Amino acid sequence: MHGTITYEPDMYLTNKDVKDIQEIFQTPLIGTYNWDYTAADDRINRLYQLAKKRQWNVEIDLDWSQPWNQEDLTLEDYAYNHQMFNDYKPYIKLSDEKKLEFQNKAAAWALAQFLHGEQGALLVSSQLCSCAPTYNSKLYAATQAYDEARHVEAFNKYIQTRPRLMYPIDKYLKYLLDKILTDERWDLKFIGMQLIIEGLALGAFKTFPQVHPDPLAHSIVEYIIKDEARHVTFGVNYLEEHIKNLSQHEIEERAEFAYEACVVMKNRFHAIQVFEEFGWDVEETCAYARNVPIREQFQQFIFQGVIPNLKKVGLLTETVRPKFEELDLLKWEDFPNSEDMEWIEEA
Repeated sequence: MHGTITYEPDMYLTNKDVKDIQEIFQTPLIGTYNWDYTAADDRINRLYQLAKKRQWNVEIDLDWSQPWNQEDLTLEDYAYNHQMFNDYKPYIKLSDEKKLEFQNKAAAWALAQFLHGEQGALLVSSQLCSCAPTYNSKLYAATQAYDEARHVEAFNKYIQTRPRLMYPIDKYLKYLLDKILTDERWDLKFIGMQLIIEGLALGAFKTFPQVHPDPLAHSIVEYIIKDEARHVTFGVNYLEEHIKNLSQHEIEERAEFAYEACVVMKNRFHAIQVFEEFGWDVEETCAYARNVPIREQFQQFIFQGVIPNLKKVGLLTETVRPKFEELDLLKWEDFPNSEDMEWIEEA
């Protein structure tokens, strides 16, 4: 899958497209039955009850009739991202028309990554239905799988009907999803998906209105944020007790994985395909983007919820702390996280 796929209005993937881009992966998933139907963990049960209350419908609850014409956009509509590249010489040399084209494509790339990430979350949550150990966790994982299916549906319909431009998954995001999906350890799936990917997505979604001009996209993200907050809380509540019962060696393995996942998502997640389309030197452009203050501020913001949660579950060990310090992320370890209180108050 190379370059971009441009959709014609009301046209979906052909059979040939599906055959060409379908990918098979194998996983040594170890599933479990649980014959104890006692709702032993009240926190997870309350999350499950809340999840049932908070279901929403992509077709009914979103107003797809809102007017939208991408040709009417200006650089002012992309002020945040325009500012990020406004000191980069290859970008400065572009005409305003080409700058706007770049911003439209960069926005489409970001939406595609959200879509691909949500498909990954759908696959992982479906695995958790089988391999999560307790009755409560299996029930909640089922609601999360439905949530993720809805997120895939929403982002896919938006991309198909608005920008109509699809980019392939970023190779580093795929690397992380592959690792989570193909590892047999159920708790690593919790760590990678619930704490890292979902936690970062939650932070990114909260900044979304600043970087994308379409009110319909804002509405989609507002709904998804409520779901993602529950998913992160599920992971934290479940892992908090589980990690304590592991050996120190097992804890260090999981702490190292969490660190590596944060490195991937902090330093290597760039719109490389868009840079290549404009003929830019990818290494040079990524190096520039990593050092732009406005991007660094964004990166710091999205990790504000992840690092406290890693600490809460016991994965900021003395071994990995210096590594997180090098990433300049430890300053968030005691940052107040309001997500737990939000769902408790809603329940």
